[in-house]
Amino acid sequence: MTNWSWTSAAIGAAAATATAAILASKPRDPTFHLISISLTSLKLSLPLLDAELTLTVHVTNPNAAPIHYSATELSIYYAGSLLGSAAVQAGSQPPRSCQLLHLPARLSSLQLAHHGARFLADVARREMVLDAAVEIEGAAKVLWWDHRFRVHVESHVTVDPVFLDVIEQENSSAMEVFVT
Repeated sequence: MTNWSWTSAAIGAAAATATAAILASKPRDPTFHLISISLTSLKLSLPLLDAELTLTVHVTNPNAAPIHYSATELSIYYAGSLLGSAAVQAGSQPPRSCQLLHLPARLSSLQLAHHGARFLADVARREMVLDAAVEIEGAAKVLWWDHRFRVHVESHVTVDPVFLDVIEQENSSAMEVFVT
């Protein structure tokens, strides 16, 4: 005959619940997806024209905690050279949610001119490969504590340089959580 105890059952149930809560609250990397690129204006930068764009990015916070993040800048590269940047405003995002960010960007035509032959070839075949990188820092509030984090995001995007359509993209992110 087995000796059964309510105390042992309660301790076992509490341990199982605590383990499940820890596994469910393990931080997961947010996801980023470039939805569209819109030309907003051309600015005269003698002897060339700089392009001002709006990047629409879909962001998903898969975590059970809301996040707050500081302002930063997304760097945009073409053929290994810094082509421009986009401003990421400080903000927040609720737990397990999605939102669209509209990032104002400026691309330097002078930097593009350094790769003139390659750019003209990309326009002719209507495929231009851009890379982007950003580090986002912030805090996730869990109960009464703020847990600081840093997310490094890299994107490899193929766009149609004529109509600014996103053809394909590959995004990766890595999150680091700081325990203090």
